[in-house]
Order: sequence, then C-alpha cells, then structure tokens
Amino acid sequence: MAIEQFSTLKQHLSDQIVGQPALVENLLIALLANGHLIVEGPPGLAKTRAVNALADGVEADFHRIQFTPDLLPADLTGTDIYRPEDGTFVFQPGPLFQNLILADEINRAPAKVQSALLEAMAEGQVTVGKTTYKLPELFLVMATQNPLEQEGTYPLPEAQLDRFLMHLEIDYPNAAAELDILRLNRGEALGKSNKPKSQITQQDIFTARKDVLEIYLAPVLEQYIVDLIMATRDGDKYDEQLNKWLAYGASPRATIALDRCSRARAWLNGRDFVSPEDIQAVLHNVLRHRLMLTYQAEAEGISSNQVIDHILSLVAVG
Repeated sequence: MAIEQFSTLKQHLSDQIVGQPALVENLLIALLANGHLIVEGPPGLAKTRAVNALADGVEADFHRIQFTPDLLPADLTGTDIYRPEDGTFVFQPGPLFQNLILADEINRAPAKVQSALLEAMAEGQVTVGKTTYKLPELFLVMATQNPLEQEGTYPLPEAQLDRFLMHLEIDYPNAAAELDILRLNRGEALGKSNKPKSQITQQDIFTARKDVLEIYLAPVLEQYIVDLIMATRDGDKYDEQLNKWLAYGASPRATIALDRCSRARAWLNGRDFVSPEDIQAVLHNVLRHRLMLTYQAEAEGISSNQVIDHILSLVAVG
C-alpha cells in the first residue's frame, strides 16, 4: 500500500511543480532516506512551492524561514520567555519544531545561526541555555541557495554541508513546461483547488523508511559504492588527473547517503533491489557538495560535476 501512496504523492508534486522532475524525485528520496536537501537554482523555480506541496500531501507541519544577515539563533530555536506573574521562565519553541522546514537562502545567515541549524540537522535537537529539546521524529530541512547573487552571503562550513544528504542543482523549465506553469497559475488565480484528496500519515512514512532499508543491495554493488567514494580520497590509484583535481574527498557520510538514496530510488521505482543505475543516478547529488577541489582544478575551470563524471568513467561495477 505504501508504494501506491507515494506514487500518488509523486503525481501530486509533479502536478504542482511543473518542469522540475528532478526536484520532485529527490525531495521524495530525501523524505524516504531521512535526510536533508539543499537546492541551488535561480529565483522563481518553485523551490518554496515544492515544500508547500509536500506539506499538503503529508500529515506534517510546515514553516518557511527567510535567512537574513540579522537573523539570531533564537529566531530558529525559540527562547525562554519570562513570566512576571510567577517569576518563572517558559520555553517558547521556534520554527525548527515543525516537521518540514524551508531554509530560504540559507547562506545569508551568520555563523551562530548556522551552528544552531547544524545541531538541529545533525542531532535532531536544539539547545537553549542549559536545556536540550528534542525535535519531531519527522524532521526535514530543504535549504535553498541563489547562485546568481553572492553579495552579502556567508559560505556554509564544510561540516554543515556534509550534513545535507544531497545537493541538487535546478535550472529554468523548457518552453512546454513554461506554458503549463502559465495555465496552472491562471487556474489557481480563479480559485481552482490543488489540494490532494488524502495525506500520507507520518506512520506511513516511518514504515516506508523501514521498507527502503530492506531493499536488497548485492555485495558487488556495496563494493561499487565504496569504490566510488574511495576514488574521491585516493584518486591516484585510478587516475593521475583525478588526484590533481581533488584536495579532499568525501566522508563516510557520503557512503551512507549513497546507500540510502539508491535504495530509496529503487523503492520509488517499484523494485525490491538496487541496480547500478540507481547508484549512478544519485551520485552527483550525493557528492557535489562534499568534494573540495584543488586550486589547479579551479584554474582549469573544472567543476565538481565534471570530477564526478570522471569518477564514473574510471570506477567499474564489480
């Protein structure tokens, strides 16, 4: 039953997020793999709409946080409020205590705010004063970055980037999708409802996550995942050029993420086993933000995507 529910949810998201199939698929993969997603793309590409549509299809609370340079950690975590009538402090939870969080333009917030978000993403909790508060079991952060404007931004620390399950790059839709967007917007302006007929419960999601973990992954593909990650750390075993391009490779979190994401993709496609294509399909999104390139690579205009393409050409299955 769960796979049918997620197929219905995927169709709902595809109807609402026109021209961005990769965003729809990877948002569901992140939900099933219990990870966070960072999305980079120009403004106006339905990034906010995507999380809103997901919240409509899932039994979950949603909150959007616009990151700005004057944001404080308490604006995310909440704070202790003084009650003069009895002289006590009462904790007022912040927006991080929702299930689905849209962290809009995440790289515009300073380091203290990023550290508060990092604890939430990594540990599923926030600390205010001397007290630690657990976040909901269903907790997903989708952060966005605008690649067109870098003035007034703060580069995210590597430790925080590593906490994101995937880094997705999206671009403008084609002409046919643009026409569908125009018609969809007109229908909404006329009051046409786009709400799904039913919602997936949180328990359904937790059950689906267990099903994903039970998807069969052959030992040869387990080794393939490890070989792909090891190629980022010890490139000279495969290719001298690769070693010149990479300063630091991916951490073990990348290995785990590649395993979880490939399983989730296989499950979403109705299979009970992982194929090499599943691993290859998610590899760019899993590694893109985890590779540190050398100055030589940057001078040659080599991108992370090109390095990952090169790794795929070098590392064979089995």
